[in-house]
Formats: sequence, structure tokens, C-alpha cells
Amino acid sequence: MHAREQLYIDGKWIDSLGKGSIDVINPATEEIIGRVPVGSTKDVDKAVVAAKSAFDSWSKSSVEERIELLNALSNAFKERGEELAQTITSEVGTPIGYSRVAMVGTPRVVSRSYAKILEDYVWEKEIRNSIICKEPIGVCAFITPWNFPLHQIIGKVAPAIAAGCTMILKPSKEAPLSAFILAEILDEIGLPAGVFNLVSGHGSEVGDYMSSHPDVDMVSFTGSTGAGVSVSQSAAPTIKRVTLELGGKSANVALEDADPVLVAKKAIGACHQNSGQTCSALTRLIIPESMNKQVCDIIAEKNDSYLVGNPLDEETRCGPMVSLRQQLSVTEYIQSGIDEGANLISGGLGMPDGIEKGFYVKPTIFANVTPEMKIWKEEIFGPVLVITTYNTESEALKLANDSIYGLSGGVWSKDPDRAVNFAKKMRTGQVSVNGGSFNVSAPFGGYKLSGNGRELGTHGLDEFLEIKSIQL
Repeated sequence: MHAREQLYIDGKWIDSLGKGSIDVINPATEEIIGRVPVGSTKDVDKAVVAAKSAFDSWSKSSVEERIELLNALSNAFKERGEELAQTITSEVGTPIGYSRVAMVGTPRVVSRSYAKILEDYVWEKEIRNSIICKEPIGVCAFITPWNFPLHQIIGKVAPAIAAGCTMILKPSKEAPLSAFILAEILDEIGLPAGVFNLVSGHGSEVGDYMSSHPDVDMVSFTGSTGAGVSVSQSAAPTIKRVTLELGGKSANVALEDADPVLVAKKAIGACHQNSGQTCSALTRLIIPESMNKQVCDIIAEKNDSYLVGNPLDEETRCGPMVSLRQQLSVTEYIQSGIDEGANLISGGLGMPDGIEKGFYVKPTIFANVTPEMKIWKEEIFGPVLVITTYNTESEALKLANDSIYGLSGGVWSKDPDRAVNFAKKMRTGQVSVNGGSFNVSAPFGGYKLSGNGRELGTHGLDEFLEIKSIQL
């Protein structure tokens, strides 16, 4: 049992001023595996005071000190990697192999990347008769999701440390445990008191209050589009900077010259990674009519054997949904696809074979999906892939851009130049060409209702900086 009784504020573990606790449920076993305090608005006030007080000295800290701390953070993730991976798997249900690589390995690399960026980052430059300065924005509030709990936190904490900002974090109530381990690590490596503060609790109270707090200079939120709208509304009266990384319904497009076998084999993982609970998952597969049967046959066969089960089993490819609520939501979407007449070619309703406990769903594939269907339009956030076909490349582009979202995308072609040309026409924040791998130094963020602002790389650092021009 990971029982956390205290919050981390101003460099100390202290009792919450709120009442009660939040149970953390293992979605594979439905057992309580931990609990965290219910923080209050008074706890947020204490954290903001600590962050504001620490900002004066921390904002003037040397680049060398920040580099040293970021490298120490990266090293600590390596040392405590298995503990973190096991913890995240137990609270999210992520298959352990993926947890080690994506949930812990990526934050380790991201932390180190910001140390590297600082080595030659340009803080001042002259333009004609002006000196242009970049300065830390101030006190930052972070509200993070459950699906990649540590990675989404480090995507904010690492650049904030690099920039010289101070911060308050509210982790998700479904998966908060890794955030408490992070607080331990930051304390152990010597991050000055008040630079990082942790307040767990409910988004409707703690998150909303953080967003509206007059002494918070910036709020960075990752989560659903609806919750992002609420954060923006709460932040609006104080005109603070808001960055949002929200939902997605990303298109994976095979051009006519693509290898249908390769497209089919890669499409499942691109959708089902992290059990489909990934905002940038490629959940809409758009293929030429000519390769429809071949691609669908391969995908159905592979999906039928996609191993679902205990996330601690090294062979498991798909774990449970994070919660009962999420399981019910994904199930409703599968039912919707059936009701609206999509062709169910693999998976469907009910628990996977041989599984009786846990918040599982069957990895599911729908073919002959049309743009008016709910499963085409809305983010399902589960292992559900929808497939449609096209006859011309212009039609394929129209289908790809037929979304209120614009977070990610994929293009497949034997001609890389043709694929890149198509990718440039997609209204989305990032596109992988022929399975191009994720790059922690490239900006991550979306168009349209997928949010604003960017995380990772120098673009992610710039989000935490104000720009001042001094005229001479």
C-alpha cells in the first residue's frame, strides 16, 4: 500500500489542510493500492506563497546549477526506474515493458535534454539598438493527466526548472503516486525549497483554484478538451499565460504507393499503445479502396491475437483501462459503432477471453466507418481503431483533416518526398512519416481543439519565458 499522508510544500512534507483522502485503484485487480491527501485551496495558497518567495532567488540561479540539477534528476530516474515503472503500471495499468520505456525512460531523456539545451541557449541578443532578453515567467501551476503521469509532469517541470521558474503541481487523482516519488527525488537532489510544490486533490477544487490564482503567472494543463476550456476560463480574469495539450483523433494515412502489409502491421500499435490511452494515438486509418480487403484482413488477424492481460506480464501488449468509468466509456463507443452500422471486424463488446476482473475492454477494429459516425468524430481513448477508404489523394487529405482536433498524424508512402508533401498539408501539430520515431527534442502540441503552446525541446522552454526588449 502506497499511503501518502502529506503534501510537499516549501521543501517540507506537511499535513494537508483539506479533509479526507483519495484512493488509488489498480485497474487490473480493482484493489486499492494507495491513497493521497485531498488538498484544499488553503494548501494551494501555502504552495503559491512558497513558490513566489522562492522565485526571487531561483530566477537568478546560474545556468550551471540548473544543468547540474536536471542531470541529477535524469540519473535519479535511472536509479529508481524499476520502482517508478512498477508504480505507474500498478496505478495506470500500462504493460510493464512499455512502462519502463515510455513512462520512465522518456522522462529521463527529457530531463537530460533540457540540461543539454541550457549549455548553449541564447538568453540575450542584440537587434539594431535593442537588447532582447528572455526571463523566467514566474510562478507556474501544472495540472497533469493519468495516462502518462510522470512523462506529462516532466514535460512541464524540466523546462520550468531550466527556465528558472517555480511551480505547483496537481497530479491526476487516478495516478498520483509517481508524482510523490518525484517530489522525494527533487528533495534528495537538492532543488531549493519552494521551487517545486506538490498539492494532490480534486481538479474541481484544487485545479480550478490554481488556474484562477492571481499570484500564478502561468498555468500548463494536459487533459481533455472540455477540462482545458474550464482551465482557460478560470485563468482568463488574471490574463495569465495558458498552455494546453488536449485531445486528439489523429489520422494515419496510407498513400496509394504504400506497402499495405507494412501499413497494416504498424497501424495496430500506433492506435493501441498504452492500451489506446494516448492523446496522440493514430486512431483513424485512412487507406485506398484498392488495398481495403488486404489491410483489413491483416489487421483483423493481428488484432485477434493482440495479447491482453496482466500488465505485469512481460508478454502483455494491452492492459486495462485506467478506471471503471473509462471502461464504461470505451464500451459505449464500441456499442455506438455497432449501432451506427460500422463493420466490426475484430474485438467488440465484453471482457477479453479469460479475463474476469479488472477494467478491461477488447481491442477493437471497425471498418467501413463513415465521417458522420460518432466513432469517427470523437476521441475514444481506448484500443479502438476505425478504418475508412478513399479513391483520390485529395479525398484522403480531406478525410485526414476532417476533425475538430489536430494533435498528431501519420503518412505512409514508398516515396518519402511525397509523404512529406502530404504531411505538410495536414492540419496537425506533428506527423510521422513511414513510422518516424518520437523525438523528445521536437515540439509537441496541437492545432484546433488539441490545444495551444508546445512542449519539449527549445519550444517547450520558450513557453516558460517572458521576452523583454531594452532600447539603447
